[in-house]
Amino acid sequence: MILYRNNDDLMYKIFTTTLQGEAQDWFYTLPPQSIQSLDELSLVFTKEYSSYRSIKKKSDHLFNVKKNPKESIRDYVKRFKAEKAMIVGCNDSIARVAFQKGLPPDHLLLRKLI
Repeated sequence: MILYRNNDDLMYKIFTTTLQGEAQDWFYTLPPQSIQSLDELSLVFTKEYSSYRSIKKKSDHLFNVKKNPKESIRDYVKRFKAEKAMIVGCNDSIARVAFQKGLPPDHLLLRKLI
């Protein structure tokens, strides 16, 4: 590893393979191309987990996630997925129902899902 410490691309790939559980879920919720260097990744990761206190959320927490009136469906899905990623062992059936309940009753996607 010492030989490759100046190769950000390689270090980045190796770093991501060391993540597990909540940290791995957190990593995959980062927006594409939002991290420009290994130093920036280290800083963001440290900020996220240095004061991190694991508050265990359960699947029913997802019922609190609602689509905002001015929010695009894409942003709602992204936000919902980020919340779901923070729940270890999230129940997919509950997540599906919570996602639907988070949509406005007159939303076209909700009608298609039903």
